[in-house]
Amino acid sequence: MLYDGRVLVDPVDAELAEALGARTRPARPRYDLAIVGAGPSGLAAAVYAGSEGLRAEGPDRVVTLSSGDEVAAAAVVIAGGVTYRRLGVAAVDALVGAGVFYGAAPSEAQSMGGLDVFVLGGGNSAGQAAAHLANAGAHVTVLVRGTSLAASMSDYLVRELEGSQNVTVRFGTEVVGAGTDGRLDHLVLADRSSGTTTTAPADALFVFIGARPHTDWLDSVLALDANGFVLTGRDIVEQDPESWPLERAPAWLETSMPKVFAAGDIRHGSVKRVAAAVGEGSTAAILVREQLTRR
Repeated sequence: MLYDGRVLVDPVDAELAEALGARTRPARPRYDLAIVGAGPSGLAAAVYAGSEGLRAEGPDRVVTLSSGDEVAAAAVVIAGGVTYRRLGVAAVDALVGAGVFYGAAPSEAQSMGGLDVFVLGGGNSAGQAAAHLANAGAHVTVLVRGTSLAASMSDYLVRELEGSQNVTVRFGTEVVGAGTDGRLDHLVLADRSSGTTTTAPADALFVFIGARPHTDWLDSVLALDANGFVLTGRDIVEQDPESWPLERAPAWLETSMPKVFAAGDIRHGSVKRVAAAVGEGSTAAILVREQLTRR
C-alpha cells in the first residue's frame, strides 16, 4: 500500500518505481553514458561518470528498454551482474539466511570461529571461502561432487586446504537435505557412488556452485565466453580476436563493441566481490572519459 492509499498487486519493477515517483522513461534524446545495471558496479560507474562531467560526440550506441524506448549514448557500461545458482534442495533453500548462504566474505568468516561449517563447491571461490573460514577458526568440511580438486581449483588453494588442520575435503558427496528448528542444525549428505546417506551436524553451509550472468540479451551482440560472461580487454584478443573490429587493442574493461564496457560480476575473469565490483565500475567510467576525450 502506498502513502495515498493505492494498493499495488504484484507490480512489475517499472510500476513500483513509477508509484514511488521514480522516472522510468528517458528524459533526453541522448546521453553521454548509459549504464545497464544498478548494483555496486553500476552505481559506482554512475557516481564517477557524473563527477567527471562527461561531454562527448560521435557515433552513438543505442540501448533498447523493455518499454520499447531507446536510449542513445556515446558510451555504455554493462553491469548487469549474475544470479547465483541455487542448490535446488527445498529443505536447504528454505534456510537461506538462517545458516545457508550463497557466497561468503571475509567479514562473515569472522563470526564462524569454533563452528562446524560446510562449503559446497570445488572451484576457486569455494577454496577461498574455505581458507578464510578455516583461518577464522571454523571447522570446515569442503563438499565436492567430483573425485579431485585439481581440475577446478588453483594449485595454491589446493595446497593451502591440504595443509590446514581445520579443513576436511569429502569427495563424491552431495547435499540432499537439511534439518532445522528455525535454523540449520544438520545436513543430509549422499555418497554419489553408493547412494548411501549420512547426517552431519552443521552450523552453516556456504554454497558455491556457479553463477549465471545476465547476458541472454547480449548473445550474438558481444563476445561471450563459454559460460556467457562478457569478454573484455585482452581476453577478447586471446579468445575471440575476430570479434574486435579496430586496429587498436581494446581497453581493459572494453567489450568487443568499441565504447561499450563491462564491469563487475558479469565480466569474464572478474573477482566476485563487492569491493572489486565497485572498483571496476569506477574504472569503467574513467576509461569512458578517456576514450571520449581522446576522440
